[in-house]
Amino acid sequence: MTAQPGTSGSTGPVMPPAATPPGRPDDRSPRGADTGGSRRSAGSSALREGRAAWILAIPFCLLFLAFTAWPVIQSLFMSITDTRSRDLRKPFSVNIIGLDNFTKALSDPTFRKAAANTAYFVLVGMPLTLVVALAAAVALDKGITRFRAVFRLGFYMPVITSIVAVAVVWRFLLQDPGGLINTALGWFGITGPNWLGDPKWSMPALILMAAWRNFGTAMIIFLAGLQAVPAELHEAAAIDGASAWQRFRHITLPLLRPTLLFVMVTTAIGYLQFFEEPFVMTKGGPLNSTISLSYYTYQQFGFGNYGLASAMSYIIFVVIAIVTAIQFRLLRERT
Repeated sequence: MTAQPGTSGSTGPVMPPAATPPGRPDDRSPRGADTGGSRRSAGSSALREGRAAWILAIPFCLLFLAFTAWPVIQSLFMSITDTRSRDLRKPFSVNIIGLDNFTKALSDPTFRKAAANTAYFVLVGMPLTLVVALAAAVALDKGITRFRAVFRLGFYMPVITSIVAVAVVWRFLLQDPGGLINTALGWFGITGPNWLGDPKWSMPALILMAAWRNFGTAMIIFLAGLQAVPAELHEAAAIDGASAWQRFRHITLPLLRPTLLFVMVTTAIGYLQFFEEPFVMTKGGPLNSTISLSYYTYQQFGFGNYGLASAMSYIIFVVIAIVTAIQFRLLRERT
């Protein structure tokens, strides 16, 4: 037999070259080189984007470190020292006293009174605010059909109103004698109390004002949650004979659990730090009946007891963290 062209004298049949598996480029082909180059190009592009992101974030990081992180660290150190206002000129002359400031704060009768007032304010004011906000949201979502934007603006207006203006209006409403509330009660033969001068009624008066002033924010959030509830579920339940209350209880409320959790957490955090109401209305009186943890801490800073005030601030922080964790535990199980 004669040799076939293209062979080195072999007499066997000519075998075709091995085929490259589909989807797997030959390493010797330019395609493989292009793949490696594209990978290097993607890596360099991601590196450039990361550098650009850090460059843009540097101003925020510097401001955060200077005005947030450093003051927090400094206040934490201050809470374990006997720092007073006279020590600001010689900050290195202060003495480290450990947890004495925390012990002193917890054993202070006024601090315990402020803690009780704050608990009272939260346990009564937060449910009242949420109930009023949810009722207003339901009314705007289903009940009110005309001038809805006007009502929404009116309900939200107290949130953006200055606390000074709110205080002036509520002082006129609550003053005794001659206040509008007591005058209205007198029409029905009821003698109204001295709302801001009686220790029994001063805190309920502040709670009423705070609920009126703050329910607008929760109302807007509840309204967004209500509008996200599918209407088909209500229609199907109505066909099955469910009443409006049954549909609200078994459909609306379960679907509002994430929204309710968010509103409860943010409202509780704000009410645990309530300061403006006693500051502008009662100055903590009468007889410390409206003094709050934040207001008492503010007073200690004003007295120059910086170490003690810093310890009180961290006690408030721990209380807020515990309350928030409890709320997440109770409401996040089925969300």
